[in-house]
Amino acid sequence: MSNLNLKSMSVDSLLALREQIDDVLAERIDSERQELASRLARLDRFYIGKRNVSQKDVSLPAKYCNPQNPQETWAGRGRIPRWMAPALKAGKKKDDFRIERVLRNKDNRSR
Repeated sequence: MSNLNLKSMSVDSLLALREQIDDVLAERIDSERQELASRLARLDRFYIGKRNVSQKDVSLPAKYCNPQNPQETWAGRGRIPRWMAPALKAGKKKDDFRIERVLRNKDNRSR
């Protein structure tokens, strides 16, 4: 590569050089991106179906529900729902909100 004295170059020459550099960089980045994509495609053929599944990808069945509104459910992970927190502070237990128990109590009350 030739030695360029950038300080002695005019603004127009510097801008032209910058455009050339941007073009070359864009081409190289595209070619490396394509090369990486093809390498990943080759590797994916060997690992399809073996990828790790994070907890966020798996939906859990609901364990607990709000007795006043059974449509509000909670799987038992993460923050305690707003409808359950005051009852827990008042002395109730999580098991009091189990879906099976809530539905059983509703059936007993309707009889």
